[in-house]
Amino acid sequence: MTEALDAALLRRWCHAGLAALGVAREEIDALNVFPVPDGDTGTNLFLTMEAVVDAVEGAGGLIPAGDDLGATAKAMARGALLGARGNSGVILSQWLHGAAEVLAEAPVARADAVRRALALAATQAYAAVAEPVEGTVLSVARAAADGADDIRDDDLGAVVTAAAREAAVGLALTTEQLPSLARAGVVDAGGRGLVVLLDCLQSVVTGTSVEHAAAPVLRRLALAAEPITGPAYEVMYLLEASQESVGPLREQLATLGDSLLVVGGDGLWNVHVHVDDAGAAVEAGVGAGRPHRIQITHFGEQRRLALVSGPEPGRTVVSVAPGLGLAALFDASGGVSVLGGPGARPSTADLLAAIRSAGTVEVVVLPNDPDTRAVAETAAHQARETGLRVAVLPTTAPVQALAALAVHDRERRFDDDVVTMTAAAGATRHGELTVAVREAMTMAGVCQVGDVLGLLDGDIAVIGRDLLQVGIEVVDRMLGGGGELVTLVVGDEAPTGLADRIAGHVQRSRPEVEVVVYEGGQPAFPLLVGVE
Repeated sequence: MTEALDAALLRRWCHAGLAALGVAREEIDALNVFPVPDGDTGTNLFLTMEAVVDAVEGAGGLIPAGDDLGATAKAMARGALLGARGNSGVILSQWLHGAAEVLAEAPVARADAVRRALALAATQAYAAVAEPVEGTVLSVARAAADGADDIRDDDLGAVVTAAAREAAVGLALTTEQLPSLARAGVVDAGGRGLVVLLDCLQSVVTGTSVEHAAAPVLRRLALAAEPITGPAYEVMYLLEASQESVGPLREQLATLGDSLLVVGGDGLWNVHVHVDDAGAAVEAGVGAGRPHRIQITHFGEQRRLALVSGPEPGRTVVSVAPGLGLAALFDASGGVSVLGGPGARPSTADLLAAIRSAGTVEVVVLPNDPDTRAVAETAAHQARETGLRVAVLPTTAPVQALAALAVHDRERRFDDDVVTMTAAAGATRHGELTVAVREAMTMAGVCQVGDVLGLLDGDIAVIGRDLLQVGIEVVDRMLGGGGELVTLVVGDEAPTGLADRIAGHVQRSRPEVEVVVYEGGQPAFPLLVGVE
C-alpha cells in the first residue's frame, strides 16, 4: 500500500479509470434511458476519460507530463476540459479540475491533500451546474468527499477506501432522491460512472483488485500537421466493426480520397480520411459496422486562408447536427455544422475546432441538444480567450436551429442578431417521435418495449403502437396552441411516406398552416417536429 499519490500513480489511475469505464460503458448508458434511446452517459464519460489519458501521456502532439505530479494533474484537468462530452463529461472535467488544483501543490499528495482534493472536486462539480439537483453525480461526489473527510489520520488507503465506499452508498440513495430515477428503478448514470472511477482509485492506491475487468483501450492516433490541400473534407469517426470488415472498408475509402488511416483492434477502430464526398465516407462506415463520434471538417478555401492569417471580419453560425441531412441544411445556410447527437455528442475540442475553423471574429453556436449546451458554453469560453466573440443560443432541438437560421442576418449588429435568433428559436415548439427501448413509467403512463413515444418539448406526452397515429396526435397537440408553420424532419429509421401522410393530415385539417418536410437523417428519432 502506498502512502502518497505521485505522478506515476495518478497516470495509472487515469488508465485504470478509462479501462473500467470501457467495461461499464454500456451498463451506464442503459441507466439513463428513461425510456428514450438517447442514453450515452457511459460513452460520454469514457470519451472524456480517453482525452485525459491522451493528455497525461502526451498523445496528439502534447508534451508528456513526465514524473511531475503538478504537471500531470494539470494535464489531466486540461485533457478533461477539451475532451468533455455531454453534461456528464463537463461535470467530470470540473471534478477533475478541482482535484488537480490541490494535487498540483506538492511533489506528492498524502492523505490530507487527497481529502482536500476530493472536497474541492465536489465543490467545483456543483459550481459547474447552474441549478444543482440532488440525486445526481453531484450527490455522489459530495458523499465521496464526506467519506474521505471522516478519516482523520494519515492513512491514504483508508481515505480513498472510505471515499469509494461512501460514494457507493450515495449512489444507492440517488434512486430515492430523484423521482425520475425512482420511477425507472435505476440509480443515477453519472454517479455510477464516478463510483467506477473511485473504485479504481482505491485499487491503485491499496493494491486491491477492482470488480471491473481491464478492457482493451483504443489510443487515438496523433496525426501530423499537413498542408491544407486536396479534398474538401476531413472525416473522422470511431467504428465498431469486425476485423474482417476493415479490409474492404480501407479499400472503399481509398477510392474516395487520401490521408487514409484506419487503426485499432478488438472491434473498435479509429477512421480518418480526406474526401470530397463526406457522406459517402460515413456511409462506408455504416456498411462496415457502427460509426459514432463522427466529425466532419470542411476545408473550404476561405477557411484555409482564415486558419493561416487569422479570423476575418464577419459572422458564422456553428450548428450541431444529429444527421447528415440536417448537417447539409445547416451548411447550406453558409454556416458550419458539427455532427453529433445521442450516443455521439461532440466534445469541447470538437466544438472549439469548429468555432476556430469558422474563420470569422463573430460566431453564434447552436447546440440543439440540452446535453450539448454545457459543452458548447465551455468551448465558447475557450474561444473568447483568443479574442473571438462567441454567443451560445439555448437551442434544445434541431428544429429550433432551423427557425433561428431563418431569421439570421449577418448585416445586423451582433447582439441584435443573437436576440432575434434566440427569439425565433424560443417561439418554436418542438416534438419528437421515437420508440421505447425499455419498460418505464413516464408522464403519459407506463410504456412497454417497442411502444411509439411522442415527446412534446422534451417530455413524453403520447404513447401508442403506430408511428403515424402518434405523429398525428403530436402535431395536433402542438397546433392546439396555434401555429403558422409545421416543420417535419425525417430520420433514417422513418418508414417511407410517414412525413407526407402527416403533412396531408395537416393540410386537410388546417389548410391555413404551411408544412415543410426535410430529410434529416438523424438516428433514434424517426421524426422531429417544429411548430412556429
